[in-house]
Amino acid sequence: MDLKTLMVDTKAVWIKFPGLDGFEVQVVNLSRKELTALRKGCTITKFDRKSRQSVEEINEEKFVEKFTEAVIKSWKGLKLSYLENLLLVDIGDQDPDKTLPFTKDNAETLVTSSNEFDTWLNEVVFDLENFRTGAKKSTDKEAGVVSS
Repeated sequence: MDLKTLMVDTKAVWIKFPGLDGFEVQVVNLSRKELTALRKGCTITKFDRKSRQSVEEINEEKFVEKFTEAVIKSWKGLKLSYLENLLLVDIGDQDPDKTLPFTKDNAETLVTSSNEFDTWLNEVVFDLENFRTGAKKSTDKEAGVVSS
């Protein structure tokens, strides 16, 4: 038996966001190879005039965009009222029980604007336990203080 035949690069699972009843995110675990390729694709080379050498820097905006696209496949149950627990929003007179649809733009905005969501996402995406065959498909990991 060859280990390479057993390995998978990615696997998607639904994980419950703690403290926000009904909010689940479909996330993908990235292999080390894919994460390295993602970082490399977001790296730019600049010339440092002081040291007169080329310096590699990661383009943070591009990395967040590509990382979000790679690890978040969908979500369900993200009520507008929940957004008030994740970032500064004004839902005005909209129904607080209305759900925010998943779009790539909405996902990227949530990752870039909510420290709490970004931290939780990084914890669950890189925790292999969440992606093991037969493992429970939700997590009770604390994502900080969330009141609903």
